[in-house]
Amino acid sequence: MTRKRSRLEIYLDILRTVKSGVNRPTNIMYKCNLAWKPFKRILSALVDNGLIMKIEKGNRKIYELTDKGQFMLKYFETAEAILVDLREPNEVFS
Repeated sequence: MTRKRSRLEIYLDILRTVKSGVNRPTNIMYKCNLAWKPFKRILSALVDNGLIMKIEKGNRKIYELTDKGQFMLKYFETAEAILVDLREPNEVFS
């Protein structure tokens, strides 16, 4: 059995997905393995905080990562890498 993702992990998954070029809401939702209602709330929060920008083309909506979103994603990926390094057992040199 796998553990549930934290809210932060879900936010980062969405940011990574949008950065990878998936920009339509339904495609982002499927790629991140989320249900529609929670996805809409999270996407709205990301737009409200300026991490993702909503672009309307006719009756379609697409999403792009903002500079602030790219900075936040890089920041948390760096922190995640440091934490992974800390979890690995230290080698003892003889």
